[in-house]
Amino acid sequence: MFGLSELVILLLVVIAVLAAKKLPELTRSAGRSARILKAEARASEEEQPAGDRAEPRVLRGEIVTPAATDTGQPRPQA
Repeated sequence: MFGLSELVILLLVVIAVLAAKKLPELTRSAGRSARILKAEARASEEEQPAGDRAEPRVLRGEIVTPAATDTGQPRPQA
């Protein structure tokens, strides 16, 4: 019988044979996506100069207490 590693290799070969026509298109698409992502990252870095980077804002919340009529118990079905 086949072991796990042989089955994985066989599966990869089958996928490569069946997807041979689509493989160049998929790699081209992945390359384009990577270039777009890199350009967007560069553009966002250029928007804020290095010395002018703002610190993250801390928003203070408030504690909300339940209303006096709300006991937290489930309501009975009518």
